[in-house]
Amino acid sequence: MFDSLTSVLLLLTSSVLAVAFFRALRLPAMLAYFLVGVLFGPYALNLLPSTESGRHVAEFGIVFLMFSIGLEFSLSKLYAMRKTLFGLGGAQVLITLGVAMLIGWLAGLSLVTAFVIGGALTMSSTAIVSKILMERVDLNSRHGRLSIGILLFQDLAVIPILVLIPALGAQSGNLTSILGISLLKTVILLFILFKFGKGIINFWFSVVAKQRSRELFVMNVLMVTLLLATVTKIAGLSYALGAFIAGMLISETRYRYQVESDIASFRDILLGLFFISVGMLLDFSQLGKHIGLVLLLLVCFVLFKAFVIAVLSRLFGYETGVGIRTGMVLAQAGEFSFVILALGLEQNLIGGDELQVVLAASLLSMVAAPFIIQYNGKIARKLVKSYTRNSSQVVDEIDSVAKNLKDHVIICGYGRSGQYLGRFLKEENIPFIALDIDPTRVHEAASAGQHVMYGDAGRRIVLEAAGGARAKALIVSYSDMRASMKVLHVAQEGYPNLPVIVRTYDDADIDTFRDAGATEVVPEVLEGSLMLASHALVLLGIPLNRVVKRIRLFREERYKMFQGYFHGLTDVASEITETHQIRLHSAEITKEAYAVGMRLNNINFAGFNIELQHIRRPNMLEDILPRPDIVIGEGDILVLLGSPADLGSAEKFLLTGR
Repeated sequence: MFDSLTSVLLLLTSSVLAVAFFRALRLPAMLAYFLVGVLFGPYALNLLPSTESGRHVAEFGIVFLMFSIGLEFSLSKLYAMRKTLFGLGGAQVLITLGVAMLIGWLAGLSLVTAFVIGGALTMSSTAIVSKILMERVDLNSRHGRLSIGILLFQDLAVIPILVLIPALGAQSGNLTSILGISLLKTVILLFILFKFGKGIINFWFSVVAKQRSRELFVMNVLMVTLLLATVTKIAGLSYALGAFIAGMLISETRYRYQVESDIASFRDILLGLFFISVGMLLDFSQLGKHIGLVLLLLVCFVLFKAFVIAVLSRLFGYETGVGIRTGMVLAQAGEFSFVILALGLEQNLIGGDELQVVLAASLLSMVAAPFIIQYNGKIARKLVKSYTRNSSQVVDEIDSVAKNLKDHVIICGYGRSGQYLGRFLKEENIPFIALDIDPTRVHEAASAGQHVMYGDAGRRIVLEAAGGARAKALIVSYSDMRASMKVLHVAQEGYPNLPVIVRTYDDADIDTFRDAGATEVVPEVLEGSLMLASHALVLLGIPLNRVVKRIRLFREERYKMFQGYFHGLTDVASEITETHQIRLHSAEITKEAYAVGMRLNNINFAGFNIELQHIRRPNMLEDILPRPDIVIGEGDILVLLGSPADLGSAEKFLLTGR
């Protein structure tokens, strides 16, 4: 065994390496933490002590996980998704839990142990599913929205499960009375907190926020969360319930997003410690003895869960193919499975062989999940021929509308930007067809007589049916870069001469889109800046024709003067992911600077891979545009455009000559 400092160093080093490796393999970081716990736990290398204090620290991970889940919920959101959440999601949880309990009871387990196992197997992984759906641009598809709706209900359902487990572990007697007392306590507590808590939380957070201290704000979040967790624990319920309620109360205030941002980093670290502690529970010797049972449970619960979700989806009016895809997406266990198992172990409701078998099967299902989800579409089309026919029917419907169009515009994405564009095209009598994967939006727009069709523009067959070969332009108005790149690649492969205009949020992805073949890229932020500038100049008395001319010149420069942004302290959160994004930087030339007295044509800015935008000279109102004959003087400020590394090298050369 190591001392405390060495154990912490071992834990940190192994976690960093494991998480980096798993991210490179596009696997969830949670599995990396499990691996660390398994390898260094008491049943393998036995290098990390399983102490009581360590388990208490890991429990904070559960508290802040539940707090984060609470932040995501709001009563309006729950009401908007009530059919999927409380209908399909509720039926899935009840059926899976009930069947698991029945099988466990028939296998000789007690009802409370079967309840813990059923609760664990009912859950699915929000982290894995949401990440993969986002990467595959499937979040807005029918099976994607169904999956997210069911996941939200599972997150809600974990609350009563976590409330009941301590009650079942701490009391003896009739099960019905135990459940009744726990339910009554929960209802009373929720009524008090939601009746009076929201006003108190709003008032208190506004008092703390007025102090303008980030440290105080973060400490206040910790205090409120742990205070409510303690209240629910004293009431004989789960501390996780209190953390969840704290999250829901804060989600109704205007401080929600600030809170979410402030707790994200240490929440993930504490959650990592929890998953390490769960990994330390896995006993390889027991796993070897029961490997057949583990694999049997794995196959049975994955197939059964997928089957239940597919059947329920069909009963709720969705296509069989959509149900199968949703079932395959949600067939694995989830993060809350381990929370439930850990709490059951703490309350002595599960242990020994049962814990090892369920723990191993849950872990293996999550390892297999990315591979299963990847092929959900192909498997659904093979199993259900009508799903393929329906897909062909969608293409035929698009073709029937587009076959009479020529020299038209194809709009990919009919959100706000697409709809505004459609109005302009209609006023100019330019024919267009719009493609969108939101069935509600498509139905409403089509009902209004607009050429809006359901279809994924990222599929070659859909773009072909929309008349890509006869179109005059393709406009991609998606807000998601992955979705836009998917359409762009298909368009370049099939129609390399078709002009493509892509919408993006800012200038970060301009070069990426252009390299992929985009004819023009329109950054929202830069266009907004141009319009803001034009209105401001008109209000300040500048003649309209001069304003229009100036804006036109800027656009003709292809946003050259506006490309990049000045980096500040508020951008620190994105520093890791944006180290190669170009930005603007003001380099001041001091008295001792190497560049003093040099002409611009003697400095190879291109060699540093940067551009000199303009020069700001003391006591001059107008900026100086770069000219080769300009001599750099003391006090000059050179506005440079480039990546952070290139800007640093160039500024060092200007100041020191090295």
